[in-house]
Amino acid sequence: MTILSFKKTKISLPEAVKPFKLVKYFFLTSFIVMLLFALSLSLLITQRSKEALLKKTEDFAILLAENLNHQAFFNFVLPIALQGKEVRLRDPKQFKQLDLIIRNTIYSFKIEKVNMYDPSNVIAYSTDQSLVGKKGLGGTDYKKAMVGKYTSRFISADVFLKIIPGREAPSRKLITTIPFRVEPISKPSSQILGVFEITQDISHDYEGIIRDQYLMVLTSIGLMALMYLIILFIVKRGEVIIERRAEEQRRLVDKLNLAERMATLGEMIASVSHEIKNPLGIIRSTADLLEKKVIQIEPQNQLASVIREEADRLNRIVTEFLDFARPQIPRVQPVRLESILEKNLHFLEPELAQRKITVQKDFNQDSKPFWLDQDLLYRAFLNILLNAVQAMPNGGTIGVSVRYDGRGAEIEIKDSGTGLSPDELTKAFKPFFTTKEKGSGLGLAIVKNIIEAHNGTLRIVSSETDGTSVIIAIPPEERGK
Repeated sequence: MTILSFKKTKISLPEAVKPFKLVKYFFLTSFIVMLLFALSLSLLITQRSKEALLKKTEDFAILLAENLNHQAFFNFVLPIALQGKEVRLRDPKQFKQLDLIIRNTIYSFKIEKVNMYDPSNVIAYSTDQSLVGKKGLGGTDYKKAMVGKYTSRFISADVFLKIIPGREAPSRKLITTIPFRVEPISKPSSQILGVFEITQDISHDYEGIIRDQYLMVLTSIGLMALMYLIILFIVKRGEVIIERRAEEQRRLVDKLNLAERMATLGEMIASVSHEIKNPLGIIRSTADLLEKKVIQIEPQNQLASVIREEADRLNRIVTEFLDFARPQIPRVQPVRLESILEKNLHFLEPELAQRKITVQKDFNQDSKPFWLDQDLLYRAFLNILLNAVQAMPNGGTIGVSVRYDGRGAEIEIKDSGTGLSPDELTKAFKPFFTTKEKGSGLGLAIVKNIIEAHNGTLRIVSSETDGTSVIIAIPPEERGK
């Protein structure tokens, strides 16, 4: 089924009429730049936070190591030396004594493990007893500590920026290696007795920084996206307003051009019709007189009747030209649409009965009036109904309905006759186009002018096998003025 619609044609604006295109391009570029800047700033801030966390943890480990150095030397090494004994951590009693000192020192601190290497790179003590006695695990950090240097290294067990909600936090540790000296350790020449290796688990604090990083990144993206959507909404609204104004301007220009053409055509037709109507009137009156005389002499002679009928047809054509060229301004008054249609159908009753056409009405008897020109709409509806009748030479059905909603009123006149082809449908409202042998082709054009003069719309739905529907919409502003 093909649908022909008017007054809703979308006007495509040229690029020059779209000033917001540059704005959208500029803002999209700015959005990308600001987003990259926000991400870079977020990464920089979180990186600084990570560095500060590692520095604070390292400083804490150094202070703790100095405390361990002090406690282990004065409470373990020195008492054994004063007794004239040798420090031998393989002795369970000595190991237990040192273990008690170290555990009391690191108690309540987040220390995962403390290792103590002897000068031969053997783990002489560890809070993890499975490591005691192992050799060569100190690596480069051990060598640096043996010459008096402090070192720290960060170990992360997860991939870059990988935190899965609900999963155990990835392991992140800071291992600080510090020399174990003879007290007082403030002297540069203090003898190095071994190496302390302190392992701190900073997973929780580090995870907090990563989560803050994600939050900052997502917040930045969200704010930028929100700004982009707001600007995009404003731009779209601006484009719609400009497009509507351009469409209105185009419509006004078309109306102005049409009005100018119609004014010229109206002047020409008014002059021509004046010259035609007078002779037509004389021809018709003469044909009437001639017919009366001929009937008396030769009753079967229809020549005068033919002259009269053709004169009437020419007069109707001239009148249609005048109606099309000079559309009348509606003289509105409160009137019910159903009452106009009832008058149309009453006028056509003889024709409908002769052609065996039935009418199916769907009217609302309690409807409120609209402010309309009753005479103009009567002519418009009559023209449409006559087209429906002529489309059903062998009889059929005409459906006439009036529906109301918040958009005003909708009148539909549907016939079961032969419909229009898609090509005919596109030309239906063009002046002088007709599918009838004796039509002027101005009927539907005049109907369209009348409906649009009432701020309404007109469309045709038709197929060659399912008949034709003419749908007229009257806007709500025409009601209750």
